[in-house]
Amino acid sequence: MPAALFAAARPQYGGVLRVELRAAAVNLNPAKWKSGSPDFASNERLAELLFDRLVALDNYGRYQPQLATEWSHDAGAKRWRFTLRQGVKFSDGTTLTASDVAAALETQLPRGMQVSTTAEGISIQSAAPAGDLLELLASGPYFIYKDRGHGPPRGTGPFVLESVLAGAREPDKSGGDGAASPIERLRFRANENCWSGRPYVDAIEVTLGVAPARALLDLQLGKTDLGELSVDTVKRAQQTSLLCWTSAPLTLYALKFSADGKPEQEQRLRKAVSLSVDREAMARVLLQKQAQAAASFLPQWLSGYAFLFDAERDLERAKELRGKLPPNRAVRTEPLRVTVDTGDELSKLIAERVAVDTRAAGLMLQTVRAGARAASEPSTRTDSEAQLVAWRYTSLSARDELESLASSVGRPGAEPAVPAEADARYAWEKRMMEERTLLPLVALPDFAAVDGRVRNWSPSTWGEWRLADVWIEPGDAANAGRTAKPAAGAKP
Repeated sequence: MPAALFAAARPQYGGVLRVELRAAAVNLNPAKWKSGSPDFASNERLAELLFDRLVALDNYGRYQPQLATEWSHDAGAKRWRFTLRQGVKFSDGTTLTASDVAAALETQLPRGMQVSTTAEGISIQSAAPAGDLLELLASGPYFIYKDRGHGPPRGTGPFVLESVLAGAREPDKSGGDGAASPIERLRFRANENCWSGRPYVDAIEVTLGVAPARALLDLQLGKTDLGELSVDTVKRAQQTSLLCWTSAPLTLYALKFSADGKPEQEQRLRKAVSLSVDREAMARVLLQKQAQAAASFLPQWLSGYAFLFDAERDLERAKELRGKLPPNRAVRTEPLRVTVDTGDELSKLIAERVAVDTRAAGLMLQTVRAGARAASEPSTRTDSEAQLVAWRYTSLSARDELESLASSVGRPGAEPAVPAEADARYAWEKRMMEERTLLPLVALPDFAAVDGRVRNWSPSTWGEWRLADVWIEPGDAANAGRTAKPAAGAKP
């Protein structure tokens, strides 16, 4: 092998990784994150730079030790014990203790779980069998950190937040809606004393509030190294030399009705709406084959049984159900209003497609931007109002994800706890689906692209970016002269 090629294949230390994110703002305190929210992904990806978890899940489905080196549980999986790694320090130089770990977890653990310290680390006691506890702890907000009461918490991760720079508002020149957006930049420097070794890059600079079209242009011009993309921009990126990444389906788009859907006529209306929607065409045509039709709350990769649910369109059956409704319920006098969040163009497109499909069954739907309804236009059909919602999957525990979804649709505690066993969990989800408070439509993945100089990037299918593992191949003028020698204890 030529020496030049061999040198290019070897990991290099130094350089600055430039990242552009779509989110206009982030929150680096996991205790303040909201399950299912669209901004959860950006918060979690940046939190990965600052914090560690007790355990991690690799791309082969194996649990790997992080701050916990060993773990075990009793025969009923109700009592778990974790042995903590010794000698780990927070970024401020203080030593990580079992009390720190317990304090970080006690506000995050689900109801029925309690954490306490032991001589070797911590113990988690669950009122019910918790066979999925490792899945829970390896995802979502279950980072270990020390909250100082002000500013971002301190962590033990590979980077330290060095600065936050607020920029001026600048217009969107990427073909968007032309609105000005605030620009904020965050800089993370390498943690030289990280227990897992020094990361390869010296720093990561993150720019927030960048539209996907702008991110793609910046990638093509060499102004950034990693950018978040969208359904339409990833298709264009795939035609270039950029390296594109698509995750598993991570965001569910669904119609959310009012919590009261028990009357028979209301159930007929909702079932007719569900049967009239062509989910497959929506995923294939509207979303350019980048999405999956969703017939259940959880995707196949998370639940393992999503294929058992049916997403087929049945227009004739939808028309039959509509014919059994009285005129006012058949929505002849007033359309069913579907609220869409202002500024979310993708949700608006999906809602409009739903309106087109239901019209074929004789059901009239009207999309309304949030807050757009005038006070002089009161609705007489408040019991049937709907909202197009986007739910971001945030946990590797199917049980935990279903619990969060049930809470989001106004049914916390209305049903028994979600079972941990797959068969019982399938029956629980099927029963909740039959209430039709939430009608799944499509599930979308995340998209991103990186410049060819970024090496060793191995994001997970469930959305982790693992930026601490990447290195930048030298040769670019922007990073010339930045190569540094690895610190003691660095990764090989």
